[in-house]
Amino acid sequence: MTSESAQASEKDGGIPAATIIIFRNAPSGGPPEVLMTVRSRAMSFAGGMAVFPGGRVDPADYALGESVAAQHGLAPDEAAHQIAAVRETLEETGLALGLSGDITAETAAKARKKLEETGELAPVLEAFGWRLDLAQITPFARWFPKNEAISRVYDTRFYLADLGTGAVEVSIDQSENTHLFWTTAQGALDAAERGEIKLIFPTRRNLERLALFASYAEARAQAEAIPVRTITPRVVEEDGKPWLTILADAGYPVTAELLETVARG
Repeated sequence: MTSESAQASEKDGGIPAATIIIFRNAPSGGPPEVLMTVRSRAMSFAGGMAVFPGGRVDPADYALGESVAAQHGLAPDEAAHQIAAVRETLEETGLALGLSGDITAETAAKARKKLEETGELAPVLEAFGWRLDLAQITPFARWFPKNEAISRVYDTRFYLADLGTGAVEVSIDQSENTHLFWTTAQGALDAAERGEIKLIFPTRRNLERLALFASYAEARAQAEAIPVRTITPRVVEEDGKPWLTILADAGYPVTAELLETVARG
């Protein structure tokens, strides 16, 4: 990367990334739904796995973050991650979240096409007269599963956002993903148990946490009450068996899983 901020983020081996957990009201009532995508099997990371939309933070995200961080009350590095979450969401799903202006289904589709052409969010904002509205995004978690045996390790920040209505069209980007679907958090966990989808360790733990909430408001309230700390899973031995464990006080109801059952990206 050309940005000094990006280089600093990768100096300890982690690739900076951002992912967004998008809520909507369930059309039939009940627990809220979240948007998930199934990654192409050809992808080097989490190929074939069901994950939340997102991707790595690009140099252009850092450049834009440095220019707007102060007005959003954020550090430049954090602003860059939130911008990456906004950009990846538009690119992967067609949804314009974390943005304000004349946003309709038609303009969002045109903006997505321009983003595909430029690869950067700043030209899209300029072309459509949009502004960043990062108050729509709430920091939720940060996962950095360090592993010297793996060459591509992502240091990923998770965010929450809310669509509210269920009447929103989404479509895949045709390159990194093969399927987009709405599901309750518990529904995703149940589908994984039936073998219908596959979940890597961080996604499973986050779904278990999300399943605690009866609404987006509850999820946001917990996210704001628990400071985001970097979660780096550790292997510990108990009763002669290795377990993969995480922090016990970060809001997660399940903090350990037998290593032999863990799905890896």
